[in-house]
Amino acid sequence: MKTSRKHRHSAAAYLLALLATTTYGLSLGVLPACAAPADAGKALTIAMHYVVPPFVDGSKVRTPEAIDTALAKQLADKLHTTFQAIPLANTNADTDAPQSHGPADVALTTLTGNQVVPASSQVIATGYASRPMAIMRSDTNIKSWSQLKGRIVCMAEGGRYVGTMAQQYGAIEKILRAPADSLLTLRTGGCDAAVHDDVMLDELLKLPEWKKYSATLTTPITAKAPLVFTVPTGSAQVVTAVKDLTREWHAKNYLTALNKKRVRDIAFEVYLDQAVPDCH
Repeated sequence: MKTSRKHRHSAAAYLLALLATTTYGLSLGVLPACAAPADAGKALTIAMHYVVPPFVDGSKVRTPEAIDTALAKQLADKLHTTFQAIPLANTNADTDAPQSHGPADVALTTLTGNQVVPASSQVIATGYASRPMAIMRSDTNIKSWSQLKGRIVCMAEGGRYVGTMAQQYGAIEKILRAPADSLLTLRTGGCDAAVHDDVMLDELLKLPEWKKYSATLTTPITAKAPLVFTVPTGSAQVVTAVKDLTREWHAKNYLTALNKKRVRDIAFEVYLDQAVPDCH
């Protein structure tokens, strides 16, 4: 069967274009779609204590209570993928295991003395450890945790100590959207104390605008609970990535810098929203 000169030229042009495209793709390290890994595009599933709701257009920007989401993103970036956050299957500190991996590839959890990690998981510390801390106006008459009984305590949604203030001390918990909302309510007289983790609050109290809130309550230093990654022992690639990442964080003092940034952000959010002066 004869082909016309026009058809031969069209076929030749097509082949040249295909060759050029393939060569360009290979020069960028891009493989043809059929050669992509079987799990390409699969997000890393990370279980954590609290999944931050997606941002809603028109709502106020709020820094979350915990650093978990930021650490999860760092791990996903390390593995050159995205991540999907899911709630921990078990977040009750009185149970034997802090979480059940289920569909999760890795989990971020705070370990307390009552928790036992399954033998099928490897624990890798992030380097972050915290304990509950309450801050109040400097002229408060609350001098001990037991004196929170019947008093209003502001806390943030997703905070690790939500529920414990009422259970252990008989406080009336007022749960607000984020740390900025909790701290703003404290400043405007809507609660007697605000309870968050001590790493964040210690940094916050260094700011001059928080000088009037120097009254604090803390638990013993031994009560600090470490934030850890738990990874199924069979996930060698993830285990290696987490270990490399935590070493990098330590070398670069990343967690300290991250905490300072989130505190500046929270303080600024409070400043923007405080339409009335501090209550006296």
